[in-house]
Amino acid sequence: MSNTNWSRRSFIQQGAILGAGLGMLPLISWKAPGSGDFVEFISPIDGDMLHVRDGKQLKNGVGVKVKIKPVAPGKINLTINNIQAKEESGNYTADIILKGFENKISVCDTLTGRKSTITVFYLSKLNNQYRLSVDDAIWFLKDIHINAAVYTSVFDNPFMGLLRSLHEAYGTKVHINLFYETDGFNLSQMTDKFKKEWARNADWIRLSVHAKAEFPDDPYIHAGYGEMYRDCHAIRTQIQRFAGKEVMDNTTTLHWGQVPVEVCRALRDEGYKIQVCDFNVDNDLPPCSYYLDVPHRRHINKRFIWRDNKEKIIFVKSSIIIDTVKLQHIKGFLDSYGENNIIPPYVDLLVHEQYFYPDYKNYQKDYREKLTAAIEWAQMHNYTPGFLSECVI
Repeated sequence: MSNTNWSRRSFIQQGAILGAGLGMLPLISWKAPGSGDFVEFISPIDGDMLHVRDGKQLKNGVGVKVKIKPVAPGKINLTINNIQAKEESGNYTADIILKGFENKISVCDTLTGRKSTITVFYLSKLNNQYRLSVDDAIWFLKDIHINAAVYTSVFDNPFMGLLRSLHEAYGTKVHINLFYETDGFNLSQMTDKFKKEWARNADWIRLSVHAKAEFPDDPYIHAGYGEMYRDCHAIRTQIQRFAGKEVMDNTTTLHWGQVPVEVCRALRDEGYKIQVCDFNVDNDLPPCSYYLDVPHRRHINKRFIWRDNKEKIIFVKSSIIIDTVKLQHIKGFLDSYGENNIIPPYVDLLVHEQYFYPDYKNYQKDYREKLTAAIEWAQMHNYTPGFLSECVI
């Protein structure tokens, strides 16, 4: 599906209309490679990243007991990791303990010896964290560049000042995804005067790649490995130069996020093993789902996190695009996850930088209040600040 008829403005407007209707999402099943028609995994599927909400945490905290649910036809006798499975009308279950990061789930028919295996993961530190992530970001850096001789701190910049005030009030951690260039400025011009200050604040600020520039829309929809690797490397090089390696991370959100698999491979090879996006499906919004097909997008909308084991890339769904939702609807939008029994284990509160500025044509005068409302929702629901790189271990 192409996004070529979408502009950022129409995306924002349509998102505000459709975003609150989450609905119940259909399940997908997974046939492990080489399994033929022997067995399908209903829950978990290959690449699922499980956490304490998916089962019962062991008393010592080193593992979690989860229920494995395969489906298999015909007369068979299934064991799951050598534990006898319970059967009812072709549906099988067994409680399995997951320990450590990577876990193999093997289903075997003891009557024939047929065996099928998937790989899932246990995230012991993923449980009720959130972050504020900022997309389309570069204007604040241009302002710091222009005022390098005047500013004594990066927080003299109004946008950075806002982010610091949110951190001071709530402990919020902020991940900023950068363009390389905008009108009259690119990252190679950014002063390194504040490099030590960036490093001192790396416990709550991270910088990463977004795209070369805001326009055209869908800049990488037909890109190859080389183009993405080049742009990604250029941005990472400049971040390290002016802000230091301390603020760099293994997580990013790619601009528009509708790309061939080669683009995601380039990001992965440049260190971005966690790739965040909207994963739109079953609505009229642009997919923003990297290279994933509809069944896997539906699965991520239910799970919020999934790993493509073939490509060794972890995908995470944003929970809200704050600037697409009216202030009075933000808490209701986030509440709708619980109402639909789809509760995110990690909440990514996404916003775009440009709506902060009064001289921007689509300026949102309640920008600060919107961020505050989203963060307060997270706090009230017992989410604590944490970067994805700290939780997905």
